[in-house]
Amino acid sequence: MEQGHLPVLAEEVIAMLAPAPGSLQIDATVGGGGHTERILEATSPDGRLLGLDADGAAIARTRTRLARFGDRLVLRQVNFREIARTAPEAGFAAVDGLLFDLGLSSHQLADAGRGFGFRTGGPLDMRFDPSRGVPAAELLQALDARELATLFRRFGEEPAAARIARAIVEERRRTPVATAEGLAALVERVTPRRPGPRRRHPATRVFQALRIAVNGELEALGEALPAAMDLLRPGGRLVVLSYHSLEDRIVKRFMAAERRGCVCPPEVPVCVCGRAPRLRLLGKPPIVPGPVELAANPRARSVRLRAAERLVA
Repeated sequence: MEQGHLPVLAEEVIAMLAPAPGSLQIDATVGGGGHTERILEATSPDGRLLGLDADGAAIARTRTRLARFGDRLVLRQVNFREIARTAPEAGFAAVDGLLFDLGLSSHQLADAGRGFGFRTGGPLDMRFDPSRGVPAAELLQALDARELATLFRRFGEEPAAARIARAIVEERRRTPVATAEGLAALVERVTPRRPGPRRRHPATRVFQALRIAVNGELEALGEALPAAMDLLRPGGRLVVLSYHSLEDRIVKRFMAAERRGCVCPPEVPVCVCGRAPRLRLLGKPPIVPGPVELAANPRARSVRLRAAERLVA
């Protein structure tokens, strides 16, 4: 495994995905390539995998590191919200397994030029694809205090959203809040870190909220999950790793709805919609890391794995 990157819940992902030799798989979030590598090994000698990522650096790094798999690995730089178009164009119109790992890779967090992490610092960009969208620094400069507070509450569930938003507006009257270390220091002044071991940084929720807003992450997930269902063959597996309650809630509700099938209102005593269940849940969700993995990779502490199998239509 490439130094510095540990795929989260790697064994559990393979167990739930159950990739067989010769099967077709999609890794919708290549990231550091750790899960991609495991899946390709499990599908040898002739299984194929389509890897997607909005981050061009992730695609380039994975192409180089996993070159030994040759044409078994097909890579595309694209956001997974475009999976319905991209997968068939790449020859993956019907697949046996599909993985979404919604977390940031270690490479992204460590890249001081991207502004994802408050520990590494750097300009506040936060875009997965730097050629598209608006950088986080521009959002901080353009939105008023009310809009900023709404953003921090909605996407970060930050209880001190209003106080932080006011502090940002006051600060930018003097100088733009344009760097990761500058924003982290400002939030820490407004909401000091609580004493005690392993307390998360006060800016964690604010950084999460900005990243989600900049990349439209929740909207993308809401579009990609139904598209993934349409790509899965009967018996195919869908595995999703979520890292905060907002995205996990979307995944949980989606899988529950597809497991239930019927969409008739509660007051209708007998189903008239005729919509059959399309998913069977796997395992006892959510699956979380054990103490051994947490000791080796503390960043895995918030991950939740949910998996399901496509039923015959």
